[in-house]
Amino acid sequence: MNLLPRVQSFMEKFAPLRLAAGSWDNVGLLLEAPKPRENANKVFLTIDLTQETLDEAILDPTVGVILSYHPPIFSGWKSLVMSDYKKSLILRSAVEGISIYSPHTALDSCKLGINNWLCDCLGQGQSYPITPADTTDLVDQEGAGEGRILVLDTPVLLSDLVKKSKSSLGLENIRVARTFKHKKENESSALIQKIAICAGSGTSVIRNAKVDLFFTGEMSHHDILAANSSDISCILAEHSNSERGYLKHLRDYMLEGINADGNTSHVDVHVSTKDKDPILIE
Repeated sequence: MNLLPRVQSFMEKFAPLRLAAGSWDNVGLLLEAPKPRENANKVFLTIDLTQETLDEAILDPTVGVILSYHPPIFSGWKSLVMSDYKKSLILRSAVEGISIYSPHTALDSCKLGINNWLCDCLGQGQSYPITPADTTDLVDQEGAGEGRILVLDTPVLLSDLVKKSKSSLGLENIRVARTFKHKKENESSALIQKIAICAGSGTSVIRNAKVDLFFTGEMSHHDILAANSSDISCILAEHSNSERGYLKHLRDYMLEGINADGNTSHVDVHVSTKDKDPILIE
């Protein structure tokens, strides 16, 4: 089975690399294993490639491709040595015959990507990209672009959105920065209808949006203060917590899409059980 080309073909249709945020990002095929595992038919999904998630992938002999949302290769390297944490991950993957693909911000911005999923997590309404993408010559990517503005059909209290966020993302705790008006929940001015959304560290994408609420993974202290001074509250889920829940949806999209490509060999897709955000609120 030639697994890697099938994964690349699907991902280029589902999350075209030209939708990535810019030249600063590093997306696409990052490692092509020189000697791929024989008969590998499984794609392994993770937000971060770590020693734990790589061990999990290696222990499954059917894994031939790791799809790591965050690119484990990000800046230029002048050497490949085992003493460097990130470089060791790449070397071990190559030795084991496992290729690595990273979609990162292309997966944020595509039509059925992470930011669109976050809109569904927060409530029913109409959504559109903060920065629309040029989708000329792209198939079925209408409405793609950086970030999302969600206009809820029914305005809700911030407390209700906090509960919905925790439930949708499977979190016990979530960080919230309330403006004064969103503390007074017995008044109509406390209702929220318009939300700017960006997974991960989204300040650069959402900061100029005229909304009631920012929803992202993380923001700096001073960016939070600036938002609150403009009467914008913030919900912060932590960086990868705002992304991880999407992987099970990507798994379903990949299972359907890759296995409909006309190839008789079945491809399986597995979501890592070891992948987790490094920050815990204890």
